[in-house]
Amino acid sequence: MSITVESAIAALPLPEEWQWQVTVRPKRRTLGIEVTEDGAVLFAVPSDAEPAAVAEAVRARLPRLAAEVHRRGPRAGNPVKELVDGASFAYLGRRHRLRVLTDGTSGRVRLHHGWLELPRPATRQDGARLLADWYAAKGTRWLAGRAVPLAARAGVTPGRIEARDLGMRWGACGPGGHITLHWALLQLSPALIDLVLVHELTHMRTTGHGTRFRNAMRAVLTDFDDLERRFTAAERDLWRGAV
Repeated sequence: MSITVESAIAALPLPEEWQWQVTVRPKRRTLGIEVTEDGAVLFAVPSDAEPAAVAEAVRARLPRLAAEVHRRGPRAGNPVKELVDGASFAYLGRRHRLRVLTDGTSGRVRLHHGWLELPRPATRQDGARLLADWYAAKGTRWLAGRAVPLAARAGVTPGRIEARDLGMRWGACGPGGHITLHWALLQLSPALIDLVLVHELTHMRTTGHGTRFRNAMRAVLTDFDDLERRFTAAERDLWRGAV
Protein backbone atom coordinates (compact mmCIF):
# COMPACT_ATOMS: atom_id res chain seq x y z
CA MET A 1 0.00 0.00 0.00
CA SER A 2 2.70 2.50 0.98
CA ILE A 3 4.50 2.05 -2.35
CA THR A 4 1.33 2.91 -4.28
CA VAL A 5 0.66 5.92 -2.07
CA GLU A 6 4.28 6.96 -2.42
CA SER A 7 3.96 6.85 -6.20
CA ALA A 8 0.84 9.02 -6.07
CA ILE A 9 2.56 11.58 -3.85
CA ALA A 10 5.74 11.50 -5.94
CA ALA A 11 3.66 12.54 -8.97
CA LEU A 12 2.74 15.79 -7.21
CA PRO A 13 4.77 18.98 -7.77
CA LEU A 14 6.76 18.59 -4.55
CA PRO A 15 10.04 20.55 -4.35
CA GLU A 16 12.97 18.30 -5.25
CA GLU A 17 14.85 19.21 -2.06
CA TRP A 18 12.09 17.92 0.23
CA GLN A 19 12.82 14.86 2.34
CA TRP A 20 9.61 12.87 2.84
CA GLN A 21 8.29 9.39 3.53
CA VAL A 22 5.02 7.50 3.85
CA THR A 23 4.18 5.30 6.81
CA VAL A 24 1.11 3.06 7.16
CA ARG A 25 -0.70 3.27 10.49
CA PRO A 26 -3.62 0.82 10.64
CA LYS A 27 -5.32 2.68 13.50
CA ARG A 28 -5.57 5.91 11.51
CA ARG A 29 -8.78 6.73 9.66
CA THR A 30 -7.53 9.80 7.80
CA LEU A 31 -4.32 11.23 6.38
CA GLY A 32 -1.90 12.70 8.88
CA ILE A 33 0.97 15.01 7.92
CA GLU A 34 3.85 15.85 10.25
CA VAL A 35 6.82 18.11 9.61
CA THR A 36 9.79 17.10 11.74
CA GLU A 37 12.09 19.56 13.48
CA ASP A 38 14.62 19.40 10.62
CA GLY A 39 12.00 20.02 7.91
CA ALA A 40 11.33 16.44 6.74
CA VAL A 41 7.72 15.50 5.94
CA LEU A 42 5.99 12.37 7.23
CA PHE A 43 2.72 11.26 5.58
CA ALA A 44 0.83 8.86 7.86
CA VAL A 45 -1.95 6.94 6.09
CA PRO A 46 -4.48 4.24 7.10
CA SER A 47 -3.95 0.76 5.71
CA ASP A 48 -6.93 1.09 3.34
CA ALA A 49 -5.99 4.55 2.02
CA GLU A 50 -6.84 5.30 -1.60
CA PRO A 51 -3.69 6.65 -3.29
CA ALA A 52 -5.59 9.15 -5.45
CA ALA A 53 -7.48 10.52 -2.45
CA VAL A 54 -4.27 10.87 -0.44
CA ALA A 55 -2.58 12.68 -3.31
CA GLU A 56 -5.50 15.09 -3.66
CA ALA A 57 -5.47 15.82 0.07
CA VAL A 58 -1.74 16.50 -0.03
CA ARG A 59 -2.15 18.75 -3.08
CA ALA A 60 -4.75 20.85 -1.24
CA ARG A 61 -2.36 21.36 1.67
CA LEU A 62 0.78 22.11 -0.33
CA PRO A 63 0.91 25.92 0.22
CA ARG A 64 0.58 25.60 4.00
CA LEU A 65 2.88 22.58 4.05
CA ALA A 66 5.56 24.45 2.09
CA ALA A 67 5.46 27.29 4.62
CA GLU A 68 5.92 24.84 7.50
CA VAL A 69 8.81 23.02 5.79
CA HIS A 70 10.48 26.37 5.14
CA ARG A 71 10.01 27.42 8.77
CA ARG A 72 11.44 24.19 10.17
CA GLY A 73 14.10 23.49 7.57
CA PRO A 74 17.74 24.61 7.70
CA ARG A 75 18.01 28.35 8.10
CA ALA A 76 19.32 30.29 5.11
CA GLY A 77 22.51 31.86 6.37
CA ASN A 78 23.88 32.54 9.83
CA PRO A 79 24.49 36.26 10.43
CA VAL A 80 27.95 37.10 11.75
CA LYS A 81 28.53 39.94 14.25
CA GLU A 82 31.65 41.97 14.88
CA LEU A 83 32.08 42.58 18.58
CA VAL A 84 33.16 46.19 18.27
CA ASP A 85 31.91 49.45 19.73
CA GLY A 86 28.70 50.54 18.02
CA ALA A 87 27.66 47.12 16.71
CA SER A 88 23.88 46.73 16.82
CA PHE A 89 22.21 44.11 19.02
CA ALA A 90 18.48 43.69 19.59
CA TYR A 91 16.67 42.71 22.77
CA LEU A 92 12.87 42.30 22.78
CA GLY A 93 12.68 44.11 19.47
CA ARG A 94 14.67 47.19 20.53
CA ARG A 95 18.10 47.97 19.13
CA HIS A 96 21.07 48.68 21.40
CA ARG A 97 24.64 49.63 20.54
CA LEU A 98 27.48 47.51 21.88
CA ARG A 99 30.09 49.06 24.13
CA VAL A 100 33.21 46.96 24.71
CA LEU A 101 34.54 47.83 28.15
CA THR A 102 38.21 48.10 29.04
CA ASP A 103 40.08 45.47 31.02
CA GLY A 104 39.48 45.39 34.73
CA THR A 105 35.75 46.14 34.62
CA SER A 106 32.93 43.91 35.81
CA GLY A 107 32.88 40.50 34.16
CA ARG A 108 29.19 40.58 33.28
CA VAL A 109 27.18 41.77 30.32
CA ARG A 110 24.49 44.34 31.06
CA LEU A 111 22.18 46.91 29.52
CA HIS A 112 23.23 50.31 30.87
CA HIS A 113 21.82 53.66 29.77
CA GLY A 114 20.78 52.22 26.42
CA TRP A 115 24.13 50.51 25.74
CA LEU A 116 24.79 46.79 25.78
CA GLU A 117 28.03 46.61 27.73
CA LEU A 118 30.43 43.72 27.12
CA PRO A 119 33.60 43.22 29.18
CA ARG A 120 36.52 43.02 26.78
CA PRO A 121 36.78 39.29 25.99
CA ALA A 122 40.00 37.34 25.50
CA THR A 123 38.69 36.03 22.16
CA ARG A 124 35.74 36.68 19.86
CA GLN A 125 34.30 33.31 20.82
CA ASP A 126 34.47 34.23 24.51
CA GLY A 127 32.60 37.45 23.74
CA ALA A 128 29.91 35.60 21.82
CA ARG A 129 29.53 33.13 24.70
CA LEU A 130 29.13 35.95 27.23
CA LEU A 131 26.45 37.58 25.09
CA ALA A 132 24.64 34.28 24.51
CA ASP A 133 24.69 33.59 28.26
CA TRP A 134 23.26 37.06 28.90
CA TYR A 135 20.42 36.52 26.42
CA ALA A 136 19.71 33.10 27.95
CA ALA A 137 19.62 34.38 31.54
CA LYS A 138 17.53 37.47 30.72
CA GLY A 139 15.28 35.42 28.46
CA THR A 140 14.62 32.72 31.05
CA ARG A 141 13.44 35.32 33.57
CA TRP A 142 11.34 37.16 30.98
CA LEU A 143 9.71 33.99 29.61
CA ALA A 144 8.68 32.81 33.09
CA GLY A 145 6.34 35.77 33.46
CA ARG A 146 5.35 36.01 29.84
CA ALA A 147 4.16 32.41 29.72
CA VAL A 148 1.65 32.69 32.57
CA PRO A 149 -1.27 34.35 30.72
CA LEU A 150 -0.50 32.52 27.47
CA ALA A 151 -0.50 29.13 29.20
CA ALA A 152 -3.80 29.97 30.91
CA ARG A 153 -5.37 30.84 27.56
CA ALA A 154 -3.98 27.63 26.07
CA GLY A 155 -5.39 25.62 28.98
CA VAL A 156 -2.07 24.07 30.00
CA THR A 157 0.29 24.20 32.97
CA PRO A 158 3.89 24.06 31.79
CA GLY A 159 6.86 23.00 33.85
CA ARG A 160 10.16 24.85 33.69
CA ILE A 161 10.50 27.42 30.92
CA GLU A 162 13.98 28.47 29.85
CA ALA A 163 16.01 30.06 27.10
CA ARG A 164 19.19 28.36 25.92
CA ASP A 165 21.02 27.31 22.77
CA LEU A 166 18.96 24.85 20.69
CA GLY A 167 21.17 24.77 17.63
CA MET A 168 18.95 25.04 14.54
CA ARG A 169 15.69 24.61 16.44
CA TRP A 170 13.68 27.53 17.81
CA GLY A 171 11.71 25.69 20.46
CA ALA A 172 11.12 22.36 22.17
CA CYS A 173 8.51 20.84 24.47
CA GLY A 174 9.87 18.08 26.67
CA PRO A 175 8.50 15.70 29.30
CA GLY A 176 6.55 17.32 32.12
CA GLY A 177 5.83 20.38 30.02
CA HIS A 178 9.47 21.56 30.07
CA ILE A 179 9.49 24.35 27.46
CA THR A 180 12.75 25.55 25.93
CA LEU A 181 13.18 28.43 23.48
CA HIS A 182 16.38 29.39 21.68
CA TRP A 183 18.01 32.41 23.31
CA ALA A 184 18.31 34.07 19.89
CA LEU A 185 14.54 34.56 19.86
CA LEU A 186 14.94 37.23 22.55
CA GLN A 187 16.09 39.57 19.78
CA LEU A 188 12.54 39.61 18.41
CA SER A 189 9.58 41.69 19.51
CA PRO A 190 7.51 40.14 22.32
CA ALA A 191 4.63 39.33 19.95
CA LEU A 192 6.88 37.19 17.73
CA ILE A 193 8.41 35.42 20.72
CA ASP A 194 4.85 34.66 21.82
CA LEU A 195 4.31 32.80 18.55
CA VAL A 196 7.07 30.29 19.33
CA LEU A 197 6.13 30.09 22.99
CA VAL A 198 2.48 29.36 22.19
CA HIS A 199 3.63 26.82 19.58
CA GLU A 200 5.40 24.82 22.27
CA LEU A 201 2.62 25.30 24.83
CA THR A 202 0.13 23.99 22.28
CA HIS A 203 2.22 20.84 21.87
CA MET A 204 1.40 19.99 25.47
CA ARG A 205 -2.14 19.16 24.29
CA THR A 206 -1.89 18.62 20.55
CA THR A 207 0.64 16.66 18.48
CA GLY A 208 1.51 17.30 14.85
CA HIS A 209 0.97 20.59 13.03
CA GLY A 210 -2.34 20.05 11.27
CA THR A 211 -5.61 21.96 11.31
CA ARG A 212 -6.39 21.12 14.94
CA PHE A 213 -2.99 22.36 16.07
CA ARG A 214 -3.20 25.61 14.10
CA ASN A 215 -6.74 26.31 15.28
CA ALA A 216 -5.59 25.80 18.87
CA MET A 217 -2.87 28.40 18.30
CA ARG A 218 -5.39 30.81 16.76
CA ALA A 219 -7.54 30.46 19.87
CA VAL A 220 -4.63 31.92 21.88
CA LEU A 221 -3.22 34.32 19.29
CA THR A 222 -5.97 35.98 17.27
CA ASP A 223 -3.36 37.45 14.88
CA PHE A 224 -1.64 34.07 14.46
CA ASP A 225 -1.48 34.14 10.64
CA ASP A 226 0.05 37.62 10.55
CA LEU A 227 2.56 36.70 13.24
CA GLU A 228 3.54 33.58 11.31
CA ARG A 229 4.28 35.62 8.18
CA ARG A 230 6.28 38.17 10.14
CA PHE A 231 8.26 35.47 11.93
CA THR A 232 9.17 33.75 8.66
CA ALA A 233 10.55 37.05 7.36
CA ALA A 234 12.45 37.86 10.58
CA GLU A 235 14.01 34.53 11.58
CA ARG A 236 16.69 34.53 8.88
CA ASP A 237 18.24 37.66 10.39
CA LEU A 238 18.52 36.40 13.96
CA TRP A 239 22.04 36.28 15.31
CA ARG A 240 22.87 32.92 16.88
CA GLY A 241 26.40 33.61 18.09
CA ALA A 242 28.55 33.56 14.94
CA VAL A 243 31.54 35.91 15.16
